[in-house]
Amino acid sequence: MRPIRLPEPPSPKLGTPEIFEGGVSGVVRRAVVIGNGFPGSENQSIGLVRALGLADKHVLYRVTRPKGGINEWLHWLPVSVHKKLDCVMRKMFILLIYRGKRVGSLPTENGGGLGLKCVLEADVQEIVTMARQTYETDGPILVVACGRDTISVASSIRRLASENFFVVQILHPRLHLNRYDLVITPKHDYYPLTPEAQKQVPQFLRGWITPREPPDRHVVLTIGALHQIDANSLRNAASQWRDEFAALPKPLLVVNIGGPTSNCRYGVDLAKQLTTYLLSVLVSCGSIRICFSSRTPEKVCSVITKELGGNPKVYIWDGEEPNPHMGHLAWADAFVVTADSVSMISEVCSTGKPVYLTGSEHCKWKLCDFHKSLKERGMVRPFTGLENISESWSYPPLNETAEAANRVREALAERGWRLRA
Repeated sequence: MRPIRLPEPPSPKLGTPEIFEGGVSGVVRRAVVIGNGFPGSENQSIGLVRALGLADKHVLYRVTRPKGGINEWLHWLPVSVHKKLDCVMRKMFILLIYRGKRVGSLPTENGGGLGLKCVLEADVQEIVTMARQTYETDGPILVVACGRDTISVASSIRRLASENFFVVQILHPRLHLNRYDLVITPKHDYYPLTPEAQKQVPQFLRGWITPREPPDRHVVLTIGALHQIDANSLRNAASQWRDEFAALPKPLLVVNIGGPTSNCRYGVDLAKQLTTYLLSVLVSCGSIRICFSSRTPEKVCSVITKELGGNPKVYIWDGEEPNPHMGHLAWADAFVVTADSVSMISEVCSTGKPVYLTGSEHCKWKLCDFHKSLKERGMVRPFTGLENISESWSYPPLNETAEAANRVREALAERGWRLRA
């Protein structure tokens, strides 16, 4: 009798079926992104998912807060408490105003009454149930969350179904890091532990400042924010925006203007200084393109537009689609960026091109530590108005999203899981 020969597994070059590699239960083929409605935060999560090869296999769930009126002053509350308080206030409003009369339902806090029902609410039980029901056929799920409002959702998912999820929290959750499989956060989030920071905090308040302990082995430290910019996306943007940018006089200086924050307060004073400096370097520029963000105060926009809007070398984006941001990253020869936004600065530093910061003297606390890290690496310089924009300089591009993705792969491998091929 001839022995029966079992077929050999296909060659890896041809793609090995999962049945020969531990089955679907060990392969991560899909992701859930927990967002908070802020582009800067959600961009970090989606950037990481994209770097892991799951851009076409992720679902966005969003943690929403009540909006409008007094709710804009209650964002310091935990989301769950904020929602309960809003529910009480709505009931009181009905009782006081309508005095028991029957009224139609009020718009919900996630915009349900405003045509935004397509936004998926981040319901922990719904996500956990979905994962359990589809685990045998689709395998485990990578959860990527970013921002304070997502902390409780991400940690609850892992607590209820750790065997079905690998949970990554971007930005430091402040407490209980063991509630996540991996935490990815900028180094400056640990600034409160430095001697410089301790000197700024009164003794009786130091126990309340977080984080309280140095990072452990499942914390991945970055310099800045994660994002979706890499060499491939820049090449695609260069091709897509060629018709608009290729003919512009060189060098092209792109100016990105954010808005004041609690750690970087400024106003018209910075706008006036910036316009003065831009007029000074105009002679060394072929063209200047200016972009405001949704956070830019109207007064700041008005000052800059009034002073520079009529100059033939200057173009100010009007905010209408398409957004030229990717075209600017691909085609600019240098950047001037307000110092308030870690995300905005991280993106321009991913190009390896000259970056000049304006307004850093208005910043404090950990934002100053972030600027210091970039300066030490030769990535940014202060904008003084004395620069010759035609004189270029460079540095290794800040490509931390790819590095963070590699750390996720390593952590998955330690658990016996892997990403789809």
